[in-house]
Amino acid sequence: MLAYHQKSFLIVDDFSDFRSSVRSMLRELGVKEVDTADTGEVALRMCSQKRYDFILQDYHLGDGKKNGQQVLEDLMIEKLISHESIFVMVTAESSQAMVLSALEHEPDAYLTKPFNRAGLAQRLERLQQRKTLLKPIMQALDRGKPVEVLNACIALCRQDPRYSPLCLRYRADALRDMNQNEVLERLYNSILADRPLPWAYVGLGRLLFKRGQVAQAKALYEKALKVFPMMPGLYDGLADVLVAQGNSKSAQRVLEEAVRLSPLAVRRQSLLGKLAMSNEDFDTAAKAYRQAVSQGAQSRFKDPESNLGLAHALISKGSERGLDTRARLEINQTLSAVAKENPSDPGLQIRARLMKATSLLINDAETADKLTEQALTRLDGMEQFMSADAALLVAKQLKMLGQAQASDSMLKNCAEIYGDDPAVMRGIAKQTDDPAILNSGTAAADLNRQGVRSYKAGALTEARELFRGALLLQPKNISIALNMAQALLHGATADLDPGLLEECRKCLKMVGLMPESDSRYPRYQKLQNKAFEQ
Repeated sequence: MLAYHQKSFLIVDDFSDFRSSVRSMLRELGVKEVDTADTGEVALRMCSQKRYDFILQDYHLGDGKKNGQQVLEDLMIEKLISHESIFVMVTAESSQAMVLSALEHEPDAYLTKPFNRAGLAQRLERLQQRKTLLKPIMQALDRGKPVEVLNACIALCRQDPRYSPLCLRYRADALRDMNQNEVLERLYNSILADRPLPWAYVGLGRLLFKRGQVAQAKALYEKALKVFPMMPGLYDGLADVLVAQGNSKSAQRVLEEAVRLSPLAVRRQSLLGKLAMSNEDFDTAAKAYRQAVSQGAQSRFKDPESNLGLAHALISKGSERGLDTRARLEINQTLSAVAKENPSDPGLQIRARLMKATSLLINDAETADKLTEQALTRLDGMEQFMSADAALLVAKQLKMLGQAQASDSMLKNCAEIYGDDPAVMRGIAKQTDDPAILNSGTAAADLNRQGVRSYKAGALTEARELFRGALLLQPKNISIALNMAQALLHGATADLDPGLLEECRKCLKMVGLMPESDSRYPRYQKLQNKAFEQ
């Protein structure tokens, strides 16, 4: 029996009558500590000040406000809720889109209005029983210790083998966090051999894809979707595989199905927009980016890239006579938000101005010229690196705006920073045939490859010299600089030569100019931490 008098509750709903009704139910069950909030923002503030045993969170809290899904995202990422706590998503709407979108973020339960005291009590009792049983695992999760999570799972299963199915997901996640990939693969395969579970298919698919076993991952996802056609995460994985195989049009169709099933995921909409743009399907891109902008307004996943993507899609849809008034108004509003909300980001300020200038090129050439000049002035003083995709688009826009020299300079800089990436070099080749740009990184890339081979063979001194030679040719190349820093820090102790340590820190200072969205950023952070421990 749940000891209601010892538990604290938070009810989050924008209707006062509902809050009062649920509070009365809980009082009748013996709950003494019941707090209420009418918005997600208030709920987050309350959770930052107090730990609750139960949170009953309404999904829809009014237009222009955080919804329950976004509140749960914030609670989890900001660690404002314990794994021992119970989060129940409550809604009066039971549409497929709403339910799947809510369940994707894995609340402890999903409760549909209306409900009575008996129904509520029954649900809470079951949830508390499960959390009590798994308490050692939940406590280890709160501490962020995957080894402890795994040990708690083992201990619980030894206590009673019947608990083993409850521990499977926690065991898999712990092994993933510990990078125990071989053991993890065996666990996934044993789970799927016994009973097909959608999360196990998703996990194994990601593991295979990470290893470069693309064909195997594709076959797995296709098999899983025959069993679980309503699981958006499986479509996401298959789309990644298809992109890796160069089949972007099929990937777009797969992602469109995921969005149809669960349309309220901001990042999925943004990914669909990006994929549709690469396929020159500007209508789909505009629709997806528009949804990402709208849904992301109150989300922690709000991203100015969605605004820029929407503007780019609308411009690309335009005719030879220019854009109509409605499109120009939407572009202006979308880009103004980027400029206003990111005043200290020079890259976004430049890109917003160039995007606006491109939209006005036919209808208002004078304003387009002024915006281009403003962007060029900011570009001259910019130290931070743009992402490769952003740099390529900026180069293209500069050329369209009559700034060929600036465009070539941007392409040259992009080749120096990202020239080791064949996909980036293919993008550059679409815009120029200048051999000075296209071949600028060939020698550096060759030295870098030799350096990697020497490093793997344990020849550190030789590897460092090769990386130094590569950096002399391409001093801004992120991959080469990271390799150099790693080679300098390899096996380092507290008495690392001051000269080598300074050389390492110089490399990392340059690498720190990369955008945080770069997939190599976590590697940079680890090396940075290690360097400053010396």
